Amino acid sequence: MSSVQLSGAGVAAVAFTNKGLASPPSALRVCSSRRSVRSLVVRAATVVTPKYTSLKPLGDRVLVKLGAAEEKTAGGILLPSTAQSKPQGGEVVAVGAGRTIGDKKIEVGIQTGAQVVYSKYAGTEVEFNDSKHLILKEDDIIGILETDDVKDMKPLNDRVLIKVEEAEDRTPGGLILTETTKEKPSIGTVVAVGPGPLDDEGKRQPLSVPACSTVLYSKYAGSEFKGADDTGYIVLRASDVMAVLS
Repeated sequence: MSSVQLSGAGVAAVAFTNKGLASPPSALRVCSSRRSVRSLVVRAATVVTPKYTSLKPLGDRVLVKLGAAEEKTAGGILLPSTAQSKPQGGEVVAVGAGRTIGDKKIEVGIQTGAQVVYSKYAGTEVEFNDSKHLILKEDDIIGILETDDVKDMKPLNDRVLIKVEEAEDRTPGGLILTETTKEKPSIGTVVAVGPGPLDDEGKRQPLSVPACSTVLYSKYAGSEFKGADDTGYIVLRASDVMAVLS
């Protein structure tokens, strides 16, 4: 699975420039999501003409201003536009009024100005005020980055952040494995957990996955990231955690 070099504006998974965003953090990389999700990105962005000066998302949707795609590899090689990685994060610039569950009004829990990471294939792309944006549901946002390192990501809803256990670099017989032949691990340590999903009455249900526990998770779930120190992390739903190891 390929990975791309990322930097900028406190968002893991997207290469930001300084144009219109906060000062960029240290380098961060993200690997592509390993499972399909419910909604797909519209490949050609819908262009909103200049006569419209406001774009207000409805319901539990949020409007995210995208960062620029990475134009160079980590080694400095210029990438053609067809090879540049699609951003997977950005800055929240507007939020909807929320949704109703039963007779309870649930506001969107993400504030404008937050730097977020979202599911790779979520949302609808819109070009507005000469900038690319994405309209997506709150549940499609993986987490919020409050610092420049993925280890400090705050997972949302029923998601958990896991530090991936390093893959074995030798076979039982002592044969050294290359990066491409190492078996991808599916064991890691829970770094942080989200507040839990909402039930039918609009109340949060705490997750049963405890922080700091070592867990076994589904091999093809979640979105993978590389931290500033090259440590591997994965963010996935709690339902994809299969067992706690001790």
